[in-house]
Amino acid sequence: MHPEHTPVMEAVAALARTFGDAPRSAIVLGSGLGALVDAMEVEASAPMTELGLPGSTVPGHAGRVVVGRLDGHRVVVCAGRVHLYEGHAPAVVVRAVRALAKWGVEELFLTCSVGGIRDGLTPGTVTVVHDHVNMQRSSPLTGPAFGTRFPDMGTAYAPALRARLHQAAERAGLRLPEVVLAAMPGPAYETPAEIRMLRAIGADVVGMSTVPEVLAAAELGLPTAAVAVVSNLAAGLSDGPLNHEEVTVAANQAASAFLQVLRGALRHD
Repeated sequence: MHPEHTPVMEAVAALARTFGDAPRSAIVLGSGLGALVDAMEVEASAPMTELGLPGSTVPGHAGRVVVGRLDGHRVVVCAGRVHLYEGHAPAVVVRAVRALAKWGVEELFLTCSVGGIRDGLTPGTVTVVHDHVNMQRSSPLTGPAFGTRFPDMGTAYAPALRARLHQAAERAGLRLPEVVLAAMPGPAYETPAEIRMLRAIGADVVGMSTVPEVLAAAELGLPTAAVAVVSNLAAGLSDGPLNHEEVTVAANQAASAFLQVLRGALRHD
């Protein structure tokens, strides 16, 4: 048996006790993107730790699971996530995704704040991830298989969900660049030399999350999309030093466009 089987199934039972049936859609919020919860008609919420899920220690991550409605669509929102750099094992980082899938969620929208590498990706730009480069030196799929042993990653960022994000952006008069996300281990920001390397291998943006969750979702066949908000220019591309407060502020400033896109993408027509 997979070592995460028991904690995941205990979390599934806690989700069902607390919220009832699983909504169709789940959203995981990254740094500074908690404004989405303010737009919800909340049915119920609970701290992640009370649901058997690890709680975040990072500012800008509320550490709660919220179920409610956005424009009439029932959703479950993980307001915050945990990261490898907090000291968690890769399997623990993705426990929430596995529990959501086993609970019955049918589609997953991941969000994150990232540094812009590609020219033109300035702070406040909302992007859609279509591929990634995993530089975190770990994978939550290492060890016994939790789902498919060898998941295909060619469509890990589900084309149908990406299309819905683009349609939502078009309705809102926005344009969403598609990007390749480089996942780094953190918590230190990248060096200028590392950013030059990432640019050379085809990365457009860089972050410290999301890729483990995409891997876990692919293993379970859970359709997934990722929305990345550019919160800062990557190291060596701006004049000032990088800091987490800047990330949170820039993400909050992009909240309007971010909310329009995600809310519109929940439409299933």
